[in-house]
Amino acid sequence: MNKSEKPTAIPLVDLKAQLATIRADVTAAMTAAVERCDYILGEDVTAFEREFADYCGTRFSLGCASGTDAIHIALRALGIGPGDEVIVPAMTFIATALGVSLTGARPVLVDVDPETALIDPKKIEAAIGPRTKAILPVHLYGQCADMEAISAIARRRDLIVVEDAAQAHGATQGKKRAGAMGRAGCFSFYPGKNLGAYGDGGMVTTDDEALNDRLRFLRNWGSKKKYHHEEIGLNSRLDTVQAAVLRVKLGHLDAWNAARRAHAARYDAALAGIPGVARTRTDSGAVYHLYVVRVDRRDDALAALNAAGIGAGIHYPFAVHELNAYKDMGHGPGAFPAAEDWARRCLSLPIYAELPDDAPARARAVLAAHAGGSVA
Repeated sequence: MNKSEKPTAIPLVDLKAQLATIRADVTAAMTAAVERCDYILGEDVTAFEREFADYCGTRFSLGCASGTDAIHIALRALGIGPGDEVIVPAMTFIATALGVSLTGARPVLVDVDPETALIDPKKIEAAIGPRTKAILPVHLYGQCADMEAISAIARRRDLIVVEDAAQAHGATQGKKRAGAMGRAGCFSFYPGKNLGAYGDGGMVTTDDEALNDRLRFLRNWGSKKKYHHEEIGLNSRLDTVQAAVLRVKLGHLDAWNAARRAHAARYDAALAGIPGVARTRTDSGAVYHLYVVRVDRRDDALAALNAAGIGAGIHYPFAVHELNAYKDMGHGPGAFPAAEDWARRCLSLPIYAELPDDAPARARAVLAAHAGGSVA
């Protein structure tokens, strides 16, 4: 490359690069769905629900309108509502807490592990009270929370476990996949996910047949028979055209996740030992929806990366209790120190299956110059 030329920009997410590899199959699937005119709960929805359940290792899955709705519907179907409390991590996207709030229940925050940003099982017991009905662990950044420890607490305290697996399509822990380790698993198919639609969409997985029936009832206006509405439900259904897209993409998910792991390994090697940069501790089951580091001079590093054509971002700049929507929780600064530290220092680097091989080296050069601080 000529020294006067700018290096090729690397976006945080490149959906065009992915589309180029599956365009013909996706176009054919979408066209077939449109020509059948079965736009609502059509055959692609039924087929994808079956295929996604098989993929996750559950008996059932149910498509809905979004990942937020998946959490809301799953909790409602499990009988959680006003007066109840649900434990959630303090570092997560607002949809986790919002899904609880939409049922009328109250989210109760627990701090996260300083090295993973996953809910810290050692701190869950202290948050359990007489109104606690469930634990909602988040498989953040594509890595499963410690489900063995969380499930043990739930059994001991007679609590329900619902997985927020919105960032963990295909992630594993032991012999199980995300979505198959709790009473229910909740997924988002937002376009940037490891398995993303071309619009919004969500899914709830479960082994419980009665729960699956209840979920189907709630997502369809609280109705089992047309015009017979037995209670207040939701209009929350996975679109047939989106299901057609997701069926095509599901066949590529394992290969895409393997590519993400390979890119993450290159990042790990490239970023090792840079002063002021701490890599996230991950296990072999992670699928790297995001590749996140903590940086001492985060804002400086972010600006420098973007100026160099590297589309870095922040997931997430606020812990849940710092959001205006949840100011009534009454938690002040320092209430959840690990979550707050992640919010101040976390930095997401580009990662997707088609990521250019030189991305880690380019990121290293920028971070070495702008991260600052001591070796972490």
